[in-house]
Amino acid sequence: MFEIPGDLNPALAGLAWLRGRWEGTGYRQWPGQEKASYSIQVDFTDNGGDYLHYLSQSFEVDDAGAPLKALDMETGFWRPLPDGTVDVVMCSPDGFAEIWFGKLSPARLDLTTDAVARTKDAKVAYTAGRRLYGLVEGKLMFAFDRATDDQPLQPYVWATLERR
Repeated sequence: MFEIPGDLNPALAGLAWLRGRWEGTGYRQWPGQEKASYSIQVDFTDNGGDYLHYLSQSFEVDDAGAPLKALDMETGFWRPLPDGTVDVVMCSPDGFAEIWFGKLSPARLDLTTDAVARTKDAKVAYTAGRRLYGLVEGKLMFAFDRATDDQPLQPYVWATLERR
């Protein structure tokens, strides 16, 4: 059972299950590319404000699961609203800025992009996304479906993470 920390801003009670560092492994797959495993580290932190700071880093791994090189990084802010929804703002060094929204359920958050902005030389012509985060038997399950200029919304990455 998860206990809400006493020092947490009351506005964050619905997101308390995300707070902390999570590490795990998952898979990436996209048309024209082979399915590949990766490792991921996700941090959800707070500073007393009414939002969580989010930082995610993923790494290509060898057959033994050891990191070989950095793949992706993204950061942002997760803000729960009084009506039970969550607004998320994220950005990536790959040339993307995203605004997400979703409905918060106990230990589950389903997010959809409201807007994706990209630089003229962004690595991928990313246009829309859907993310699912859920706490299942103490593990954080994560999935990200992505659409691009030439591909419809479809599974892109997924992972299982443990609290560290």
